[in-house]
Amino acid sequence: MSDQGDPLARIADALERLCPSAAIHEDWLASPAYVWNGAPRPVARLIAPPLELLMGIDNQKAAVTANVTRLANGFAAHDMLLWGSRGMGKSALLRAGVAAAQSRAPGKLALVQVTPDALTRLSSLFGILGAVDRRFLVFIDDLGFEDGDSAGPRALRSWLEGGIEARPANVRLAVTSNRRAIVSRHLSEQDDPVNPRDAVDDRLALADRFGLSIGFHACSQDDYLAIVAGYCAAHSLAWDHGEALEWAKRRGARSGRIAWQFVTELAGRAGIVL
Repeated sequence: MSDQGDPLARIADALERLCPSAAIHEDWLASPAYVWNGAPRPVARLIAPPLELLMGIDNQKAAVTANVTRLANGFAAHDMLLWGSRGMGKSALLRAGVAAAQSRAPGKLALVQVTPDALTRLSSLFGILGAVDRRFLVFIDDLGFEDGDSAGPRALRSWLEGGIEARPANVRLAVTSNRRAIVSRHLSEQDDPVNPRDAVDDRLALADRFGLSIGFHACSQDDYLAIVAGYCAAHSLAWDHGEALEWAKRRGARSGRIAWQFVTELAGRAGIVL
């Protein structure tokens, strides 16, 4: 214990209380995935569906898995924007692509999901990951910005490329969004009397920074039924076409997510754990 009679000791104790010793750094080589909320939290097991069960998105699957494989191997790879219809497997495909790359080359690649409240601390994360001898795919799920938020999109543009705090060479970004441009767009963008392209170009500038921009669209009835069939075959579940279609009709959509929810219902009835 320090000498409480020593003024320097008292000052040192006060500073220690205000700024405690730095926590032990996370081992960025030990886990397949991490969650970053300003500090890392390791994820012991990356849960993802097998790639072969992600149906109706063959072109998207080929593009994402090829890019993730390049990143894992240390080759040139793109930042990725996956945009489009809800429930069509954007996030699932990213997880599945990383899991497949990890199975082929254990330890070379990790997935780091950034929580929404930690976006402003991406620079700190990049600084940490840039010093680690491993490749990382930094994942921002369901990204969107409020109307009037210009600072967020501009910061992300700078991190992607062009800024002095841009992500390091061993890191790539993967973002999912329901919007192709990520930020919202309005017809009023065309009302600029000086240069109507300026407002449009500014809003599209963020999406343009991604080397891969991959669209996901609502699936057809045949694709929806094929997804259900694939899941049911994998889990040895009997199913009925009419009931599967009625399930989607009651939810007002057909998607991979709706198909999985129907399969979950079937498994629950059958007493099967998925």
